[in-house]
Amino acid sequence: MDLQLQTPGAFSAFPYQPPYPIQVDLMRHLYTSIEQKAVTIVESPTGTGKTLTLLCASLTWLMDEKNRARKGKMKAVAGGDGVDAKDWVMEQTLARVRREMEADEREYEENLARARKREEQLRRMANGRMSKRAKYADSSNHESGGSSRKKKTVVDEDNDDAFLPEDDTVDDGGEHISPELRALMEKVERVQRSRHLNDDEEEIPCTKIYYASRTHSQLTQVLPELGKLNIKNSVSITNHHPTKTLPSKRPAGDDEDEEAVTTKQFRAVSLGSRKQLCINDELKAKSRDLDEACRELLGEKAGKRCQYLPPPGEEVAMIDFRDQILASPKDIEDLAEAGRLSNICPYFGSRKAISQAELVTLPYNLLLQKSAREALGINLKDQIIVIDEAHNLIPTLLSLSTTKLPFSALSTSLQQVAAYVQKFRTRLSAANMLHLKRLGVFLDALKKAVLHWRTERLAALAAPVGKSQRPDKAEVMTLVEFMGKLGKKASSINLLEVEGYLKKSKIARKIAGYSDKQAEKDVDPKSATHKSKRGTLPPLHSVEDFMLSLSNSNDDGRVTFTLVESAGQEPTVELKYQLLNPAPNFMEVVEEARSVVLAGGTMSPVSDVINQLIQTFSCGHVIPEENLQTMVVTRGPKGGDLDFKAGRWQSDPTVIAELGQILYNYTCVVPAGMVVFVPSYSFLNTAKDIWTKNKTLDRFGSKKTVFFEPQESVDVDIVLRDYAKAAQETSVDKKGGALLFAVIGAKLSEGLNFADDLARAVVIVGLPFPNLGSPELRERMKYVKMLEEKASDGKDRFTKTNGKKDAAAELYENMCMNAVNQSIGRAIRHRNDWATLLLLDRRYATSSIRSKLPKWIGSKLTVNEVFGQTIKELAAFSARRKQVPPLS
Repeated sequence: MDLQLQTPGAFSAFPYQPPYPIQVDLMRHLYTSIEQKAVTIVESPTGTGKTLTLLCASLTWLMDEKNRARKGKMKAVAGGDGVDAKDWVMEQTLARVRREMEADEREYEENLARARKREEQLRRMANGRMSKRAKYADSSNHESGGSSRKKKTVVDEDNDDAFLPEDDTVDDGGEHISPELRALMEKVERVQRSRHLNDDEEEIPCTKIYYASRTHSQLTQVLPELGKLNIKNSVSITNHHPTKTLPSKRPAGDDEDEEAVTTKQFRAVSLGSRKQLCINDELKAKSRDLDEACRELLGEKAGKRCQYLPPPGEEVAMIDFRDQILASPKDIEDLAEAGRLSNICPYFGSRKAISQAELVTLPYNLLLQKSAREALGINLKDQIIVIDEAHNLIPTLLSLSTTKLPFSALSTSLQQVAAYVQKFRTRLSAANMLHLKRLGVFLDALKKAVLHWRTERLAALAAPVGKSQRPDKAEVMTLVEFMGKLGKKASSINLLEVEGYLKKSKIARKIAGYSDKQAEKDVDPKSATHKSKRGTLPPLHSVEDFMLSLSNSNDDGRVTFTLVESAGQEPTVELKYQLLNPAPNFMEVVEEARSVVLAGGTMSPVSDVINQLIQTFSCGHVIPEENLQTMVVTRGPKGGDLDFKAGRWQSDPTVIAELGQILYNYTCVVPAGMVVFVPSYSFLNTAKDIWTKNKTLDRFGSKKTVFFEPQESVDVDIVLRDYAKAAQETSVDKKGGALLFAVIGAKLSEGLNFADDLARAVVIVGLPFPNLGSPELRERMKYVKMLEEKASDGKDRFTKTNGKKDAAAELYENMCMNAVNQSIGRAIRHRNDWATLLLLDRRYATSSIRSKLPKWIGSKLTVNEVFGQTIKELAAFSARRKQVPPLS
């Protein structure tokens, strides 16, 4: 029997029939990639149904894979293809196996059906019970809360046993459970197993799809698309009788073989942070760091734990809530609401649901960070990974491998460790004392090295030298150079061993707790300045993260010392570890997973991802070619070259003044909304000043209502709402539409839709190259160039980038164009949309830059050397498109 899955020619689950040809091509490519266990890059422009096609292809494969697993099990029972089909014993065995699989699936579906009913009942009862529950809770708190508070004050303040290290701590997946509570858990678990629960069977993980994106707002689009799919839940298990099938659900007493087909409802779970899912309002109101406060409550004894967590060992309520989560797809808001209805923590409930989910949505960091996966119990072995908005992948990987250590945290940690050792030295075991002394030596050496560097750097900055010779306020060094600054005694310490001790003993929280207690003795509790430190992140945790980074060090790691100056305060230093190579963290995911799909609306240029991390697929756009006009504008109205390099516009005000005239000409012919992206906030602020003085802003205002990207994120929604309203209005004085100025790579350049009249033209001004003054960027460019040189000698797995530029220049250019392409992608959001893309800078005409533009622009790009021709073509295009009826 051939168990190889053949790629379908059509996808019946797709809700809109027939799909566009490019959608079929994309789904076939994805299905084949998953089956062949490949890593693939997919470029699917916004408006082509990217999320829907990703889900349809991957979940179709998942259903086919489940059927293949059933067939494989039947084949194994039958002993292979050579078994005599007339063997009645074998027939009976196969029939029994079929019935068992049927029963298992039917029982699980019935559990989920009961969970849906429970949830509906809770929802109906919620309004009627809300006031009663609140009243009861208030009275209970008054009766029991006072006594608990009294008990807390009766506790012996001199009893410091709670601050001793936990030598015998049992590893519980990153969350603390005391030995007494764990013993209770085991006792209750035995009782549960005597009931209908069988944890060993229920917790067997199933093949699943992990769907990751950068933000939770982007993930909220996934579940509505999931609900549109028409995947049928049919079970067909072929044995040695090819005409016989196994129904997915058979009525009791019906012994005939038939195939039952129902609409498939996938088990899905959304993973979020404590901040998003915590329903303990009292804890959220009092905590400085919610994660830390939650962990503290987990370590409390019975009666002091969070009221939304079932007592340790009483897993029945949590398992019921898990089934409720899986019974119907829920986004983050739905999960929080379900938790409140059930009085069960949705943060831990969602994690309980992971093993049985078929689709898991989660943000980048929870998927790509090994420590996060371990804490959640995520096992990527043979699973499918879909990473949407993957153009952010490399920056995300680099940021996840970056740890910062402020000097204040370092200094405080050293003080706390010294005070703790002094207090408990007679009560600590020899092993504890050894580890803590090593920690103290390392912290002391690190503090001295930082202070010495700060003194030298301040002196160098104060020295009377030329501007070109003035040292940077930051210094990047290799791990060898960094450890050399600490001295022989500190550099000889096994940091991995010390970090392991910190993690196992949870000593950071013990030390911080003891220090806080000592500090509170010197403060009047009634004082207005007194603040509870509950939920404060122990400073030693920052040291622990930094040490872990150093202990995993290799030639790709760098440590940066940065001088931080604040008005009225003495300059301080921040330490930062960063990994220049994004590949190791990503390769851990690739090596574990069955298949990895990197998807984005605009993935170009992809050479960085291919070289540093891979088969690629880029589909066209669903719009007709005539709906898109793309022009490179190389010359201004006066005939001069358009070049918006930083040095040029900063030194010559006429450059921005001419840009104002160009944009005014565009406002005269572009209908409705027009979005202009500029290279930086500095450029935007300079332009506003110049245009205010020469009255250009008034001229803009005579044609369109003018808006600017706000500095604060909280104001974004207000600006967008007002812009959308103005873009679709035309006043009696011939003023029509709106003009929005935004910054490439900032708040409005990614994740927002400027569909239809919100963007009939998108103008890109200049190229936003990163700041070469950044020591970290220079170090990274030097690093990739070094890798290229190794590759040319055949000593490294990296291959040299095609083209004339070296790897550093290619990286620098790609970082720029990735930001540009995300801004370009804000327009053209569906099949009937149309817009003009105007690229203002002569550098866009070069072959190197043009090759890095989105592939869906294709042959529509033209280069205009005469500015008047641009205005003529722009006006003709806009007039022509307004006359064309939408496609059906």
